[in-house]
Amino acid sequence: MRSNNNKLIFFLLVCFLFIGSNELQVRDLKELNPPNPKKEAVKFESHGVIRVDDYYWMRDDTRKKPEVIDHLKSENKFLEQWFETGLDQRDQLFEEITSRIPKKEDSVPIPLGSYEYFRRYEPENEHAIYIRRKLNSKKEEIILDVNKLAGKSEFYNLSNWSISPSEDLMALAEDITGRRKYEVRIKNLNSGKFFNDSIKNTSGDMAWSLDGQYLFYVLRAPKTLLPFKVYRHKLGERQSEDHLVYQEKDTTFNVTLGNSRSMKYIEINVSSTTSSETLLIDSNFPESSPIKILAREEDHLYSIEDDSERLLILTNWKAKNFRLMETNLKNSSTKKNWKELVPHREDVLLQSFLAYPLNIVLLEREQGLRQIRIMDRKGQFIRKIKFNDPAYSTYFASNPEYESKKMYFGYTSMRTPDSIYSYNLATGRRKLLKQLEVLGTFSPSTYKVERKNIKVRDGTLVPVSLVYRRDKFKKGKNPLFVYGYGSYGYSVDPGFNSNRLSLLDRGFVFTIAHVRGGQELGRQWYEDGKMFNKLNTFYDFIDVTKGLIKQGYADTERVYAAGGSAGGLLIGAVLNMEPELYNGVIANVPFVDVITTMSDPSIPLTTGEYDEWGNPENKDEFEYIMQYSPYDNIDHLQYPSILVTAGLWDSQVQYYEPAKYVAKLREFNQSTHPILMKVNLSAGHSGLSGRFASLAEVAMEYAFLLRIDKEKR
Repeated sequence: MRSNNNKLIFFLLVCFLFIGSNELQVRDLKELNPPNPKKEAVKFESHGVIRVDDYYWMRDDTRKKPEVIDHLKSENKFLEQWFETGLDQRDQLFEEITSRIPKKEDSVPIPLGSYEYFRRYEPENEHAIYIRRKLNSKKEEIILDVNKLAGKSEFYNLSNWSISPSEDLMALAEDITGRRKYEVRIKNLNSGKFFNDSIKNTSGDMAWSLDGQYLFYVLRAPKTLLPFKVYRHKLGERQSEDHLVYQEKDTTFNVTLGNSRSMKYIEINVSSTTSSETLLIDSNFPESSPIKILAREEDHLYSIEDDSERLLILTNWKAKNFRLMETNLKNSSTKKNWKELVPHREDVLLQSFLAYPLNIVLLEREQGLRQIRIMDRKGQFIRKIKFNDPAYSTYFASNPEYESKKMYFGYTSMRTPDSIYSYNLATGRRKLLKQLEVLGTFSPSTYKVERKNIKVRDGTLVPVSLVYRRDKFKKGKNPLFVYGYGSYGYSVDPGFNSNRLSLLDRGFVFTIAHVRGGQELGRQWYEDGKMFNKLNTFYDFIDVTKGLIKQGYADTERVYAAGGSAGGLLIGAVLNMEPELYNGVIANVPFVDVITTMSDPSIPLTTGEYDEWGNPENKDEFEYIMQYSPYDNIDHLQYPSILVTAGLWDSQVQYYEPAKYVAKLREFNQSTHPILMKVNLSAGHSGLSGRFASLAEVAMEYAFLLRIDKEKR
């Protein structure tokens, strides 16, 4: 009897402690004071509609106003306080995530000229060291130690680098703010010293003349940051002396630049969402004027590669999913002179290609998955590279040389670490050169990958890629994490991420919803999720989530969602439509104030995206955007737990969008769930720089998920 009494007393004591700890946590949460920013009404009127923005004052283009910076700091402080009131696994998760990553790691050496180049990470270093060695030699030459360049900078990003044709010079583009305004510098690889040349405010693109005396670059507009001017820089001269080669005056277009793989041409590519054109400069004659391949036309996208005496053209002319044509430079300006090599196919999207002396290699997308197909020079099929996983991604790795007998490609799936292969174009033999190492007890067979199609409300089948740990899966009992993007025709491919193991090993089912607005099922898939079809993107995501729940992939109370940038817009729109479907969401640098941003052509990216979202100056486009714009549709709803991230120096989604969004959400929210924001005060769109420092934010996001999920277990 005493024994039973002791057990009863122990049970009651445990219950009391459990209840007491819960009451303490609730009390602590109630005592937390989230930031309560002031409200200053600013009215916007368009087409008879008045919108009131109480938090417009948070916009500070200088990023220096004390009241704005103080508010952002208060958001970070509140997030810290929230973690202090309960389960905080950030440090544990950071150690767990970083423990899987080899501290020393070399990339695959890629031949270029008389050297092969690779990247090395050393223990305790945040940045890469770039190394080269002569072909068939083991003697290494360090050409760039990014750790020394970064020094003690809070942010440092090496965007691009390029070796001169003479192989003794290296041009590099670096950013120390996260604003993506790159300074180009030039290093003498023989002496190890930098030239005095400094080219500021560039896009990071660059191209060499064949004699190595000139470097071409793209200048950004000071306010909009639009890449719009191509300059020719003579080594040793000041930037003020550089020669303007090309200027794009249409603000809906942007300019990119590079050397062709043969080094025969300097390519200037000018493109909008729906139209493009290419201009070439002969590398042997860098002071000559650019030659236009074909003048831009409405709804015509094309790109080129020089292939010996001909040009190969990837085009959507009379081919929604693109086809491959050939012509020569002399006759390229008239499409009737183009000859078809690879025809258009309704069920296959031709995404990219590489030219070699004896072959053409195609990167295609069929049934939502990428394929690599090998052709001869005449476009005749030779073979296709086969892959096994039901959901995977493959891609062209670095292939800088036209005169090569090998092609390099990558392969990954949601359970297969990134793997780099060389492929012999003559024999079809492939060789694994390197697979990403995952330290610890990781085994691919522990995890199951699935590919499904979920029928959504209009009858469309939306592809879904899933991965979960086999021994942790219990039908209808698992937490479900749904990720989506669905914009710009960008396809989210089902690749591997070792960070994700921290969720999978705790029983999460990780899912990618390949919603319309991406390009997974071809160009029409993109068209069906943009402009006046944009609502399909949000409906697809909601219906995929419900479909997965119905099929037993989730506990209905443990469903989570995430997306970043335009994917953050997706999350914001979905929250207003179905706030109680999810227990928690993460919105990374979310594009949420669509009407205001798209009405302001001074904001970077705005004018180039009218064909994606619409121009609010047009009444019908304004009214359609108003149906989903997350900031404008916040209402008195029961919102779930929400974590939002922002970067003060973000040039793609300005920091004040997520800042205003969080403030307004808290004002309208009818639930007691936390709404949190993490602001990187020294970073931009991609977050913190550095190999490991950037993972601290991943650990924070996972800690947020695990904390709110624990409350539902």
